[in-house]
Amino acid sequence: MANELGAGNADGARSAVRVVLSMAALDAVIVGGTLLAARRLVGLAYSSEEEVVSSVAAMVPLVCITVVTDCVQGALSGVARGCGWQHLGAYVNLGSFYLLGIPMAILLGFVLRMGARGLWLGVVCGSLSQSALLSAINFFTDWPKMVRSPSLRQQTSCALVHS
Repeated sequence: MANELGAGNADGARSAVRVVLSMAALDAVIVGGTLLAARRLVGLAYSSEEEVVSSVAAMVPLVCITVVTDCVQGALSGVARGCGWQHLGAYVNLGSFYLLGIPMAILLGFVLRMGARGLWLGVVCGSLSQSALLSAINFFTDWPKMVRSPSLRQQTSCALVHS
């Protein structure tokens, strides 16, 4: 994507983002689907006690949501880095987890006494907001304008040389 921006190819950059998101979606479906299908087996990997197996099986759907959002945010964080938007990525990460995820985890896990499920739901809230914000940033990106920006080309080429 950064190479396409540096070459002045806005359509190529947009296509690269679509490809990476498609690959992330495929990864999320395969890993999330496999985890969901094997949720009882995951519990058996830790214990043969039915209570442990049932508890793990109940948490796996939340883990699957986290897998999906991690795939999306990983791809979109790479796009942000390629565009020279590291500062936006930092703000999104800080806001999503420190302003939303951790307070929600504390509220759900301890105040509402949901335990481990509440803690994980807090992480899911942070991860969902991170993915939503990064998606919004990428959705509203004016790719032709990014190509015309000389400061972007300089940042992108510097990033490629130092990689």
